Amino acid sequence: MTEKTALQITGILNVAIPVSDHDRSIEFYVGTLGFEKRRDAPFGPGMRWVEVAAPGSVTSIALAPPHGRPTGIDTGIRLGTPDVDAMHGELAAQDVDVDAEVMRFGSGVPPMFFFRDPDGNTLVMVEDHAS
Repeated sequence: MTEKTALQITGILNVAIPVSDHDRSIEFYVGTLGFEKRRDAPFGPGMRWVEVAAPGSVTSIALAPPHGRPTGIDTGIRLGTPDVDAMHGELAAQDVDVDAEVMRFGSGVPPMFFFRDPDGNTLVMVEDHAS
């Protein structure tokens, strides 16, 4: 019988979003959302590997070349903020493509809204009282 070794997954390092223009995406994620640019390095001919993250976050977002994949996807990424209403107003004032209203589902479900980056990739901002 072969001895089975335990997998050693250490965490979620990053999630990738396909973007068509790295500089425009960096301006949005760093300049508008206030993320940190953690990595910007060449990877392959004419390509860049860019990672951005919310300050203090372990997990980053890789702004990846599309490689034939479409942009404008539902990323499945949920970001936390202590005041979703203030964040909604702030992003709307900066002309970010945000939903018209914050969604409220009642007890047990935090308020949230959808917004889109310059490529139309959808993210969700969720009120997080633990932050």
